[in-house]
Amino acid sequence: MTGERFRVLGLAQARAGWFREVSRWSTSAAVPVDFVKCVAVDELVARLTSGRVFSALLIDAGVSGLDRDLVDHAREVGAAVVVVDDGHTRRDWAGLGVDAVLPASFDRAVLLTTLVQNAQPVQRPDTDAASVEPLAVAGWRGRLVAVTGPGGGGSSTVAMAAAQGLASPSTPRRDDSQRSDVLLADCALHADLALLHDAGDIVPGLQELVEAHRSGLPDATEVRALTFVSEARGYHLLLGLRRHRDWTALRPRAMQASIDGLLRTFDVVVADIDADLEGDDEVGSVDIEDRNLLARTIAARADLVVVVALPTIAGLRRLVTTLDDLIRFGVGAERLQPMLTQAPRRARARAELAAAVGELTSGLTHGAEELASPVFVPERSHLDHLHRVGSPLPRAVVDPVAEAVLARLDRQPVVSPGIDAFAPVPVRPGSLGAWADNEEVAG
Repeated sequence: MTGERFRVLGLAQARAGWFREVSRWSTSAAVPVDFVKCVAVDELVARLTSGRVFSALLIDAGVSGLDRDLVDHAREVGAAVVVVDDGHTRRDWAGLGVDAVLPASFDRAVLLTTLVQNAQPVQRPDTDAASVEPLAVAGWRGRLVAVTGPGGGGSSTVAMAAAQGLASPSTPRRDDSQRSDVLLADCALHADLALLHDAGDIVPGLQELVEAHRSGLPDATEVRALTFVSEARGYHLLLGLRRHRDWTALRPRAMQASIDGLLRTFDVVVADIDADLEGDDEVGSVDIEDRNLLARTIAARADLVVVVALPTIAGLRRLVTTLDDLIRFGVGAERLQPMLTQAPRRARARAELAAAVGELTSGLTHGAEELASPVFVPERSHLDHLHRVGSPLPRAVVDPVAEAVLARLDRQPVVSPGIDAFAPVPVRPGSLGAWADNEEVAG
């Protein structure tokens, strides 16, 4: 390591003794470290994004702003993250993605050993920062179903129907599985599910979930404690934002970790999201991309996206527009399921609607796999009363939604982005042939 030095960013609380010691060691060449001291998190972030190469970030455990986003930001530009913990801060540093933890009383030898084991010395001249993959926790993941659509189309009711149907042991399944552990998550900016469930409270909810994942990795018990249970409908409920403006409290990596935490806890997560997906690339605004963080994060990760609209002229136009936005965003046709609510009863009218949707969407996939035919959900009266009293939704609404979602999930590979596949599922001899025969008959 002759001639090589470590360039280290440092940030600590006022009067931290180790901060002065490292600065003195660097100045006196007692350690091969170029120590760049920062006085605030904003300065630290600015230096990380400056294009210069840094070997490591040495940061005090008590610094306000030390969260998952800051750790991932440092690691993405190639800087190892070393936390100096005096024992007063209790966090799961490994779950947060930290590379190493030092006691407040470390000496020069311990510092140098830690840097050699976890960081790369700086080569001169400066080279481009290496890309470091975010820390991913391996293991089983549930399925993620997103439900979206233009306002007034019934997407929230469809999301509730999907969650109720997937949680019900009476819903027809192709395998021998029984009731699933299902979560309904309100991830819309104007969150209505607390009202539609007469929750009686507004906390805890999505904000508390994301905040918990900013500074740690909550286990399944802690995640479940942030949800409510709908006994009548059989699923868990995660309440949404309390005000539209609360999206400003959400951070990208903490949001991604929160979705991953839900999928590690529940068999199926049904998320009610907005249809707005614009980002910096489309409109040239980082603020718009941050506002649409919920919808963009979930749509990119979802195993299936259900797009809901009314069977009217305006409804069909908005359905096609939303499908086009999702395809342009990167959601493949195999992950999209159009759905029309308040559908007519007559078979001929439904056939005409299906033909119209097929014609209007024929050019969206540009020769790739065609979009699935729309699923029709019949109109039912007195739904507002059922929402108010918390009764189960009628089977006429639940069954077509749940059966369509199950059928589409069965066709999707059980793999989450960046995560290993699920554990193998035993197959009974002869069951695959019977399933294929049923598929042929259904087709």
